[in-house]
Amino acid sequence: MPTKLKIDFVSDVSCPWCAIGLAALEQALQRLAGEVEAVIHFQPFELNPGMPAGGQDITEHLTQKYGSTPAQQAQIRETIRQRGADVGFTFSLEGRGRIYNTFHAHRLLHWAGEVGPTPQRALKMALLQACHGHRRAMDDEAVLLDAVKQAGLDVEQAQAILASEAFAQEVREREAFYTSHGIHAVPAVIINNRHLISGGQPAAVFEQALRQIAAEPEPDGA
Repeated sequence: MPTKLKIDFVSDVSCPWCAIGLAALEQALQRLAGEVEAVIHFQPFELNPGMPAGGQDITEHLTQKYGSTPAQQAQIRETIRQRGADVGFTFSLEGRGRIYNTFHAHRLLHWAGEVGPTPQRALKMALLQACHGHRRAMDDEAVLLDAVKQAGLDVEQAQAILASEAFAQEVREREAFYTSHGIHAVPAVIINNRHLISGGQPAAVFEQALRQIAAEPEPDGA
């Protein structure tokens, strides 16, 4: 019988390394089929919670935040594109273009998670592709609703959520929970509430870590 693992994938849809990390994690789980059985729960993290509507030019933003030059950013963007290609995720050659507030995307992801892990994963993928593959505005309601439609979720219900404060408190509470427990960069992959794998690691790293965790004896009281 395969070992069952609980995986919390803490991430932001605007984070390119989160797209890479997710694809690599899923590759690792495919390689471990029969040994490990896991359900991924997507948890919220905002890289730029104070970002105003309309976002900011990505070059300007990265220069202000990290002090990087346009040439350095282009080099990192190419590294990201190549790493994405290695795990089957296609990034736009031009990068994201702008960086946006993602709070409403996280509200919809929380709702999708209540529907089930499969629709939540479908919405996560649709949002990642909209952001990193098609350079769409992640604070635009039409973009969010298009992702909902692609994921096979109820568009009218999603529209009602966006028009209200539904799941706002839940998202803020989850974000506060993870930051209070030391998560300050994403992706952060938490296994069984106690093992942390940080960053957009290669599939082989995830595979080795998951195999080791699965082989560990259950803690007392588990």
